[in-house]
Amino acid sequence: MILDEFIEIANLLEIYGSLLSDRQREYLEDHFDNDLSLSEIAKNNNVSRQAIHDNIKRGINILYEYENKLQFYKKKKKLLEELNSLKDNFSSEYLEKIINEFL
Repeated sequence: MILDEFIEIANLLEIYGSLLSDRQREYLEDHFDNDLSLSEIAKNNNVSRQAIHDNIKRGINILYEYENKLQFYKKKKKLLEELNSLKDNFSSEYLEKIINEFL
């Protein structure tokens, strides 16, 4: 998994994590936030490494399904880009444009 994908999944987990089952959220948080290996998570939960792998893969797919439908992460990224651009080129008109885009 490349770093950009890892970061994207961590962001999706932050946004949509509460919509996952407790177990899926816990496994994903252990893997992406706490940087635990699949083996470590399996050992901590007394389940197989394969069960952890399957749950994480299913959880990631669910996070992407939520993003495809709701697009909160896409909007968050766009807003951040706009705000960074505003920081470099501030004008009242540009600020008003950004505000209107996100209403």
